[in-house]
Amino acid sequence: MSNIEPIQQTQAMYYQAQGDEVETFLHAHQQQLPLLLKGPTGCGKTRFVQHMAERLGKPLYTVACHDDLSAADLIGRHLIGDGQTYWQDGPLTRAVREGAICYLDEVVEARKDTTVVIHPLTDDRRILPIDRTGEIIHAPPDFMLVVSYNPGYQNLLKGMKPSTRQRFIALRFDYPDAATETQVVASESGCDLCLATKLVTLAQHLRALRDHDLEESVSTRLLIYTAQLVHQGMPLLTACRAALIEPLTDDEDTVAALMRVVAAKFDDPESA
Repeated sequence: MSNIEPIQQTQAMYYQAQGDEVETFLHAHQQQLPLLLKGPTGCGKTRFVQHMAERLGKPLYTVACHDDLSAADLIGRHLIGDGQTYWQDGPLTRAVREGAICYLDEVVEARKDTTVVIHPLTDDRRILPIDRTGEIIHAPPDFMLVVSYNPGYQNLLKGMKPSTRQRFIALRFDYPDAATETQVVASESGCDLCLATKLVTLAQHLRALRDHDLEESVSTRLLIYTAQLVHQGMPLLTACRAALIEPLTDDEDTVAALMRVVAAKFDDPESA
């Protein structure tokens, strides 16, 4: 089990609100309600949670869920050390004890037994039973459970059951509008607004091609990476290939086709 420590922010976390998500989060925390974030990869879900944890002054335990993540990884397990057996809390247990925020990123990627673990925390009981120790932890008022997933990846094996989904209040995220995304890219990368505007315009064109053999489209995160590379002196087309196009697909023909779109867009005088 990985040793997951709560995130401690050393400087203000930049976040540009897109709607009423900040107010919804604050109300959910006040009313002790679990929160579900839905949206595509790289649209700002994790950044939003980090921003809200900072705003509330709460420790944040973030768990990146994956196929091998089990209930024991979240709750804890007995370990052997110094000739004796001792119990070590997992990140979810620590968050409950401390009244922190626990964020399970891409929760549907985890093993199904994790769902059983979070159910008692998402209803009026707000408890975390630890079967291996016989302990039942009652979540303090400040504890908050936040989970996220990408509905675009849902299928029969990787979907969230309605019985679980309806335990949460939910927020839907998407890529920001052009003006907001431009501001985010410029603020996060340090690049000028002219470059940020060009990259966001390019992303909108590439997103329109999502149905052409692409599982995911260009994320705001990738735009920030590209802007950072260009800002540090990398040629524009080289940066676009490395940070925008290659992460989208492994198919060489698709990469070549998308790079033609990139080249055409930046050669277009109207995009300057």
